[in-house]
Amino acid sequence: MGFIETIKDKAKANQKTIVLPETNDIRTLEAAHKVLKEKIANLILLGDEATLKAEAAKANLNLDAATFINPSSCDELENYVELFVKLRGHKGLSEKSARALLLENPLYFGVALVKSQKADGMVAGAINSTADVLRASLQILGTKKDSKLVSAFFLMVVPNCDYGEKGIFIFADSGLVQNPNAQELASIAIDSAKSFQSLVGKEPIVAMLSHSTKGSAKHPDVDKVIEATKLAQSLAPQIAIDGEFQLDAAIVPSVGKSKAPESKIAGYANVLVFPDLDSGNIGYKLTQRLAKAEAYGPITQGIAAPVNDLSRGCSSDDIVGVVAITALQAQQN
Repeated sequence: MGFIETIKDKAKANQKTIVLPETNDIRTLEAAHKVLKEKIANLILLGDEATLKAEAAKANLNLDAATFINPSSCDELENYVELFVKLRGHKGLSEKSARALLLENPLYFGVALVKSQKADGMVAGAINSTADVLRASLQILGTKKDSKLVSAFFLMVVPNCDYGEKGIFIFADSGLVQNPNAQELASIAIDSAKSFQSLVGKEPIVAMLSHSTKGSAKHPDVDKVIEATKLAQSLAPQIAIDGEFQLDAAIVPSVGKSKAPESKIAGYANVLVFPDLDSGNIGYKLTQRLAKAEAYGPITQGIAAPVNDLSRGCSSDDIVGVVAITALQAQQN
């Protein structure tokens, strides 16, 4: 059984309700059909039920098991307006502006459903930017109490790979934090380890990546990773974290033993923490395209409830996978 199939089975065992706001994109409707057919999660689709069902019928898609909510005719709209003003009124949000956002931007309405516990999580980003998805999420949901930073990772499943956890890795941050400082990098490492444990069910082994391995190069960028490693180790001594490592020293046992013989982690990492967004994003896309890896994400961590972003180049199957991951996160939230 493949990794994502295992995630789906876990999601099916305790179905959660996920809202999909981007119903004007056919990929969302295709994904909804698959999620409902496989009974991975209960779904709320935003939009007019008759219109969406007609669009689905044209593509031979069955959405009968979904719940449909049209924001403009929703009986709970004024409750969501009141909630939004209560959360953002101190920032100058008026009742009129709150109502307009909820009616005109499905992202805000979807997150309001999550905040009101009508849904357990949301998946969006097929037609909206990461910034738009996260802006709505943070304005209404905010951050987790035990998280200092909202970051994003990709769950990578590399075929025919003996490295990591049988080819399974977390790459972080590969989707959100542009140039984290040492404190932020330490937070990303700790949160990513927790995400690996909860989603994969195996011990996280965290490598702090650099162009240097244990002092082989000198540069302020290397110093940042060294400082982040020490911070993460002190804040979470129960997690296996080490660095700084070049990529090969992090995941190839023979190279790790050669370059960092004193490290118990070198060569065995399954959580890869990149020093900045450029390297993380390039790294995941290289792995996805050249190794034909499955890339699920960007999966967010640090938000008060599960809201996950999609690549705008995603397929319907990618959306299904992220829905399953979001449902599993909701089980553990």
